Amino acid sequence: MNALDKRFGIAASGSTVGREVVGGVTTFATMSYIIFVQPTVLAMAGMNFGSVLLATCISSAVGCFLMGCLANYPFALAPGMGQNFLFTFTICLGLGFSWQGGLAIVLCSGIIFTILTLLGIREKVLDVFPATLKNAVGPAIGLFIAYIGLQWSGIVVLDGATMTTLGDLTHPAPLTALLGLFVMGMLFARNVHGSILIGILLTTGVGLLLGVIPMELPAFERSTETFFSLDFGELATRWQDALLAVALFFFLDLFDTVGTLVGVGTQAGYITDDGKLPRAGRAFLADALSTCTGALCGTSTVTSYIESSTGVAAGARTGLAALVTGVCFIIAIALGPVVALVGTDVGPAYYAVLGIEGAYVPMYPAVAPALIVVGMLMLAPLRKVDWSDATESLPAFLTLVMMAFGYGITEGIAFGCISYALIKAATGRGREVHPVMYGVALAFLLRYAFLL
Repeated sequence: MNALDKRFGIAASGSTVGREVVGGVTTFATMSYIIFVQPTVLAMAGMNFGSVLLATCISSAVGCFLMGCLANYPFALAPGMGQNFLFTFTICLGLGFSWQGGLAIVLCSGIIFTILTLLGIREKVLDVFPATLKNAVGPAIGLFIAYIGLQWSGIVVLDGATMTTLGDLTHPAPLTALLGLFVMGMLFARNVHGSILIGILLTTGVGLLLGVIPMELPAFERSTETFFSLDFGELATRWQDALLAVALFFFLDLFDTVGTLVGVGTQAGYITDDGKLPRAGRAFLADALSTCTGALCGTSTVTSYIESSTGVAAGARTGLAALVTGVCFIIAIALGPVVALVGTDVGPAYYAVLGIEGAYVPMYPAVAPALIVVGMLMLAPLRKVDWSDATESLPAFLTLVMMAFGYGITEGIAFGCISYALIKAATGRGREVHPVMYGVALAFLLRYAFLL
């Protein structure tokens, strides 16, 4: 225990070994769905399900170990949601690259990320972010993941007229999620450490009893078919499409990572008074190297996960929590079917009950309450935004609404950066904007003009 405390500075951070372990397990529980979602998505591109599952667990574990050891932050990493759909539907099915060529594109983007990190460019982007956007990104992520949690629970569902509407609250899936939400809220009010993990375990148990979460353990065959199966030949013959693909991954991962580090870092109290994140360069390096590892193993871009905020909310403050999450991913290789119960997609069963095809239905009711609670906790920095100054409040507001309703971290940051630069310049206060921010805003404008 003394060695761990000395290595990670646990006591100095105000935490304990127990809290770090609980925080790491909590983070894993909320992101465990990726173990089966990732191979399901990439299988649509023709990849072997069992091999992608193995690649997902290994690359996630490596990413968590790198983050914990290099940066000493409780940020977990895994193949990113959004990047996996980009890989399958845009790169492979849309542009026509084979999955082997797609992995080569991911590796190229990872190498570029690593070079930019070593040159300090990615860290510079984080440093020049204005305070109002830093105070808005965290709450925006909170609103975003709370919205996801509401959908995953079935508390709200898609509606053609109003986008979303109240779901069927008589169905056991949203009722189970509401129970978990109530339990977590009650435990938080009583300052019970590990309340999120307790709530997840309770919700999972109730879901199993009510039949919301199926008892059947899914079967799969492990394979290494995707490991070191990259094809750079396609990139040489189709270099223009390859450059476009690399650019797409670049924008998505760069600002997803920036948003996650700022959001979770603010929640954990890491952001300094001058708006900087200590050891940001090391965190970015862990992220970049993890993407390279993931590509070599056979999975799409590995990035920092917003679900890390659940571990922080459970008390995690050091890299030990990230190591615990990484160990959980290793254990999941052997216990994948059991772990998958927490992240089970209950949508198909709900389809049958409603008799509706294509409607958005409860997917992961066991972890949905955790996302809603953490979303609430991440709203606190909004009080630091100067709402009386439109040049500060409008970019913050657009960051909030576009991240949640545009359904992406990158979209929220893009609208925030563009609006901040434009409104400051238009009101004669352009000198308040760092020159690099004008470059970032221009890059986002070009992204919308040419890459979408």
